[in-house]
Parts: sequence; C-alpha cells; structure tokens
Amino acid sequence: MINYKTLGLVNTREMFAKAVKGGYAIPAFNFNNMEQLQAIIKASVDTKSPVILQVSKGARDYANQTLLRYMAEGAVAYAKELGCEKPEIVLHLDHGDSFETCKSCIDMGFSSVMIDGSHLPYEENVALTKKVVEYAHQFDVTVEGELGVLAGVEDEVSAEESHYTKPEEVVDFVTKTGCDSLAISIGTSHGAYKFTPEQCTLDPETGRLLPPPLAFDVLAAIEKELPGFPIVLHGSSSVPQDDVDTINKYGGKMVAAVGIPEEQLRKAAKSAVCKINIDSDSRLAMTAAVRKTLAEKPGEFDPRKYLGPARDSMQKLYEHKIINVLGSNDKLEK
Repeated sequence: MINYKTLGLVNTREMFAKAVKGGYAIPAFNFNNMEQLQAIIKASVDTKSPVILQVSKGARDYANQTLLRYMAEGAVAYAKELGCEKPEIVLHLDHGDSFETCKSCIDMGFSSVMIDGSHLPYEENVALTKKVVEYAHQFDVTVEGELGVLAGVEDEVSAEESHYTKPEEVVDFVTKTGCDSLAISIGTSHGAYKFTPEQCTLDPETGRLLPPPLAFDVLAAIEKELPGFPIVLHGSSSVPQDDVDTINKYGGKMVAAVGIPEEQLRKAAKSAVCKINIDSDSRLAMTAAVRKTLAEKPGEFDPRKYLGPARDSMQKLYEHKIINVLGSNDKLEK
C-alpha cells in the first residue's frame, strides 16, 4: 500500500471547494508519456495553477503502474525544482471501470479515482460507486462518480449516444454513494470527432462546422439541486482547428473533427463545474508538431528533435487553457 501523501500529492477536496467558491475550474489533463507530463507541470508552475494529472485505464497499462507512481512523485519534485514551493498536484484515475481497478490505483498511490458506472442501471451504479467510496475514504482518497452518458470514443470508453444527466436523480445519487464530485452529461463528448456533420451547423464565414450548444439549462437545474457541490465535465476538448489543419497539411486525414467552443467552457468554469477534462487537444497539439517537424526534416530520426517541439506545443496549449478558458492561474498559495 502506497499512500499518495508520501509522494507529495493532494486529493481534490480542498482544491474543488476553492474552485467552486472562486468561479474557476481545475484543469484535468490526461497524459501517457514523459513529454506530456513535463509540459503539464511546466505549464502549471509557470501559470501558478493547481493541476490534475489524469490517467485512463489504457494509459496506465501503457505507461506501467510502477513507473506511474514514480512519475507522479517526480512531477512533484520537478514542480518544486521549477520554483513552486507548494505544488497542488492530483493523480487521478479517469473512467475506472471496476472496483478492482479503482482499488489497485488507490493502493499504488493515486490520490483521486473516478468510478464510471454510468452505463449500468441506476441502482447498480449507486452500489458500485458506494463500494469504491467506502474503500477510498479509508485512505482520504477522493472519488468522482458519473450520472448520464457521454457519446464518443476515448481509449476504452465508447458510447454511440449521449444521455443527459437527470437533475431529479443527483441528490439521491450523491447522498447514497457519498462521492466527492459528480461528472455529468450536458452535451460534451469524448474524442476529436464529437459530433456528426448532421448535428452541426455551418459557419458561413469560415465554412467550418459549429457544434450544438451545451445544455446549460440542465447544468443550472443540477446546481439548484446540489448547491456548491463539485461538478465535472468530461469530453471537453475544443479540437483546435489550427492543429487539425496542420495535421492534414502534413499527411493526416482528419475530416469533420470538431470540439466544444471555448466560450462555452469559460461559461461552465464560472459555475459549479470545477473540473474540466482535456485529452484530445493535447494529442492534436503533439501530433501536429511531430508531423510538421518530420515533414520539414525528413532525415531526422532523433526522437528528441521531434518530441521536443511537440512538448513545447503542448505546454503552450496547456497554458492557454489554464489562463484563457479555466481561469485557474494564480490560484496556488504563495
């Protein structure tokens, strides 16, 4: 059993309370490798933002659970080395699919876990989430539950249709499970292909697809039922079209990739939404930079020469999200 506190990590409880009160959201950036982790920590330190290092089950298998433990501990040390005396870094399991997966992460030093029972019948979701909460809270690990289903594909999470969260269920769910935060569905979607062209409208000026708006009426109803309770948005990448264009320019084939407009995410961040998940945008920034470098320098074979620019591109993206979308900059204690 490895307690996250010995690694220098924190859980989300105080972090979320401050965010809800302050009207901003904490960035939850998914990562799979060293370059992503370096970019996340450098961006969070440079902007003085708390941050959630988010790992899916697939990413955990890819990176190896033992290495992840030391990467998380190293992230805290790296933040301090960069001049942040009191970093606030969470290691969070994204879309845990079973009690066993959540328990394994808790035992290996995660400070927060998500148990996703949203695909189950309501009472089964309640029972599974409660079981994870009871285990996690023994070690002061925080738990995110989910009500409602997001469409799209991301790692091993896949659903063809979305189902909005029912506001009339949220109080019962939170009360029965004891979860610390709640992921909801109001129209966000996983992956870079969040919406079909039929769901979008065409911008006459740019010719680009515009996604349907988020259901802020559903969010408002949930806030009314659960005043001050931490709410989470998954599938919140904006799919920057500059990166999509770069990928396509240098040999990629991304057609009809469209994300959540940043102005809608800014609006959400000022509400009880205190955690916003971003994964695809980072993948796009990395892939665009790698493709560009290799296209311009076809003889290059040193990974540092193309992964270095990719890391810089991701850091720029993370800083933009923190400052211009989430508003979590300058929130760390001096």
